[in-house]
Amino acid sequence: MKKLLFKIGTLRLMIGVSALIFFSVSSVRHVIFDTSAFDLGIYDQVVYLISQGQPPISSFLGFHHLGNHAAFSVYPLGLLYKIYPDVHWLFAVQAVALALGAWPTRSLALQAGLKPSQALAIAAVYLLYPVVSNVNLFDFHPEVMALPVLLGAILAARLNRVGWFTVAIIFVLGCKDVISLTVAAMGFWLLVFEKKRRCGAIALVLSITWFIVVTQIIIPSFSGTEPAAVSRYGYLGHSVPEIAKNLLLKPGLILETINVRGSSRYLFQVFVPVIWGLLPQHLTPLIGALPTLTLNILSVNPEQRNIGVQYTLPVIPFLVVAVISTLASGQGWLRNSRLIILWSLLCFFALTNYKHFWTSYPTNLNTWQAKREALALIQPQGGVLTANRLAPHLTHRPLVKLVFSETPTADVVHASTVNMADIDYVLLDAAHSGWLMTKEYAANLAAQFKKNESFQLSYERDEIYLFIKKSKLNS
Repeated sequence: MKKLLFKIGTLRLMIGVSALIFFSVSSVRHVIFDTSAFDLGIYDQVVYLISQGQPPISSFLGFHHLGNHAAFSVYPLGLLYKIYPDVHWLFAVQAVALALGAWPTRSLALQAGLKPSQALAIAAVYLLYPVVSNVNLFDFHPEVMALPVLLGAILAARLNRVGWFTVAIIFVLGCKDVISLTVAAMGFWLLVFEKKRRCGAIALVLSITWFIVVTQIIIPSFSGTEPAAVSRYGYLGHSVPEIAKNLLLKPGLILETINVRGSSRYLFQVFVPVIWGLLPQHLTPLIGALPTLTLNILSVNPEQRNIGVQYTLPVIPFLVVAVISTLASGQGWLRNSRLIILWSLLCFFALTNYKHFWTSYPTNLNTWQAKREALALIQPQGGVLTANRLAPHLTHRPLVKLVFSETPTADVVHASTVNMADIDYVLLDAAHSGWLMTKEYAANLAAQFKKNESFQLSYERDEIYLFIKKSKLNS
């Protein structure tokens, strides 16, 4: 009994330390101006507007929040912003959600019959899985909240807790539209291979119904267009039904377009951290991962095959369950807990993005003071035109727009046009190139605003420029 309590205490310590590390590094990244409008700025603005009782319309996207993945699970976050509106709430929620995934992971391992030491090692494998840390370093995304709940849903199904399973599935579906495909695949796995007929049927019915409603009604109604990611599969069609049809009837289109080298590298990075625990006879849990892996491989956007971003997140629960199944059968290339953790550590250091703290992140520090001083001159009211990495520091207002030197792709930006009549502040960074923005373009734009009779240069230091509309200065 004492040994079990010690293991539980160790798990709590692991979760607490991991959450603290996750929160700290994401906060530091924000402080040094390496977060971005897509997606931290989008969600910070939306949650702020929800907390203020205003329509949650993202000025970056140009439409209501529900038109962006129909992520209704974001709405409760507005309660946190009512206490105090600060972007660090999002970092805290993300850190806690990612770290908490270790709890149901350990419970699933114990439920499968693993020894307490092995179960604790599997929790460590989860926390050290590179995608978990990488997602934490890539702004904020609602699907991080789905990760521990999805693991909890699998545990609830195995324990025949149908009510808890249903509540969990509803929450997961509200984190992102496309995750409904993951839930549907999980439902099939539970129904056919786990013999959890009630939970499997509930997951299938809810996910398929939600996918149809969200892609054919909710998103088009709130955004005025197809789901944003549809354009990433344009070679298969221009709508969700057309893509589904061509996937079945025209497989040749896939063979002509698929990036074999990039996809092979991506799959290697996904599986190598747990390759020691993946055996053919224990791979049925990976049925739940198939929609995510398939979508990422088929996409023309290479970012979906980048484990440094959020697109691989729904794969993790099913990798964990597959590894647990292997160990529970007494198999696996590695069965010693210490060796398992050692392998996870090696993969963590090889595949996580923490190296950016001493490589790319320090390049932002030479203008750090200038950016802070310029931001301090911008009042809470008034529209702002600025660069991608400055935008998340200005999103507690209804209107923030991005300036680009390149034309954004349709699946990323829907509202790139700017009405200068609504803009009171223009904050430019000509010291660094950024997403869709060159230093040269920012410098030329600054020169143009210096000649603009409607704006006055109010701050200039280290190639950071702040222009304020003269009518705003005089008011």
